[in-house]
Amino acid sequence: MRLSRRFAPVFAAVALLTAVPYDAMSHPRAERADAGSRPAAGGQAAGRPDVPRPFGADCRTTVTGSHVVVYCHNPYVGTDRVALHVECARWWDIDSDSDPVDVGPAMTVRLTGRCWKEVRRAWITHED
Repeated sequence: MRLSRRFAPVFAAVALLTAVPYDAMSHPRAERADAGSRPAAGGQAAGRPDVPRPFGADCRTTVTGSHVVVYCHNPYVGTDRVALHVECARWWDIDSDSDPVDVGPAMTVRLTGRCWKEVRRAWITHED
């Protein structure tokens, strides 16, 4: 019995380490790049992986009958180019694509499109 009391803290520590999810475990802090250090080839500091930067305007599409209205707001620093594409339900109705529009930082743009009859679907494309 003495043996189990002696190792009880060790058993508890092992049980806690195996029960903690990976994301909750501590990770080594990323080292700061000193002013004198130079980034490695490719523009990244040595040992740092590429971190994706947030990009892209948030677009809200409304279809009312044969009309499509889209409002795109860009909350990020980079400029996003958006274009509206409208596919019409009837085979004889002409589908349309708008010209790409630049959405700058903190800007909102309005894009419109229409069909003669019903709209089958409408979507937005983003460019860098």
